[in-house]
Amino acid sequence: MTLPIITIRPEPGCAATVAAGRDAGLAIESWPLFEVRPLAWDAPPADSFDALLLGSANALRHGGAGLGAYRGKPAYAVGDATGRAAEAAGLELAATGRGVLQDLIDRQANLPPRLLRITGAEHVPVTAPQGVTILTRIAYESVAQTLPPELAERLAGGALVLLHSAAAARHFTSECSRPGIVRERIALAALGPRIAAAAGDGWRSIRSAEEPREPALLALAADMCHEAPHATD
Repeated sequence: MTLPIITIRPEPGCAATVAAGRDAGLAIESWPLFEVRPLAWDAPPADSFDALLLGSANALRHGGAGLGAYRGKPAYAVGDATGRAAEAAGLELAATGRGVLQDLIDRQANLPPRLLRITGAEHVPVTAPQGVTILTRIAYESVAQTLPPELAERLAGGALVLLHSAAAARHFTSECSRPGIVRERIALAALGPRIAAAAGDGWRSIRSAEEPREPALLALAADMCHEAPHATD
């Protein structure tokens, strides 16, 4: 049995995953269960920090006009997509990570002493190295949406769902419980172990990508959509 593959991340990420899947030979269905919305935030003066720390391209999509004052500032981006968004916003890309912000921080030998982290309302805490301070500003939120009846019907027949965040894992689990969708019919491919853990158990299968990057997640999905029920790792 080949399971249909479904992405539930907010736009424009949902469309990006569908496009990346198409390039990889995968037909991925788009069912966004989140909407990213900007929040009012206090943008500090550009001379009050040395570089930006970015864990998502959403910080740049929804940061507002205040970001214009930061053009030319160095930026440390969690991954390739965020790095491209930083450059498009006029920032100078100092380093690009491999999908985990703490790992990016830990791999820098000479971080500037004052960092501005622009992030979402739900975010993973990070630890700054000695001598470095991180000022955090919340510029957007990801608002969970109700599972539509059409998606519930699709899931009831069995599916492979891609999970890009722990918040998505928790919300998807909750939404499946509400209409009584049988978990044993649904496989989950998670971007990392922390995300997989947030989904709980009882699923047809649940596995984590070898690294927290989209190509690794899609490679995992290609493998999982053909696997036998109840495979786990």
